[in-house]
Amino acid sequence: MTFAVALGMLERDGQWLLQLRDDIEGIVHPGCWGLFGGHLDPGERPEQAVLRELQEEIGWGAPSLPLWFEHHDTQLSAYYFRGPLTVPLEALQLNEGQDMVLAGLEALQSGQIWSPRRREWRGLAPSLERAVRRLGKKN
Repeated sequence: MTFAVALGMLERDGQWLLQLRDDIEGIVHPGCWGLFGGHLDPGERPEQAVLRELQEEIGWGAPSLPLWFEHHDTQLSAYYFRGPLTVPLEALQLNEGQDMVLAGLEALQSGQIWSPRRREWRGLAPSLERAVRRLGKKN
């Protein structure tokens, strides 16, 4: 069974917004750093889903974001949208996940990001690793 997700790769001052996923058994990639976004609702287009998810997860009414790239395999269709985070981190409200941070490309490429709230290092979800590889090719 294939499921579809829309994810936002949001940049502010040369750093990228990340979400530390909850440590809940049964969710996809629990306890890993990922991107804000989520599943498409029935009949929803990816560009609608990413804006809805950003509003739900961080309370941000994002402007329209351009599609950056797509990834499709036997289990997943992922739509990555990329654009600026037009507000400071402090203006966001974390409604889903354990933590959120801004991280630079070098930190992302290390594969481990520090969580100030959890006070520990955590690894990257495969969906974020895919985006980091794409970023590395552009820089």
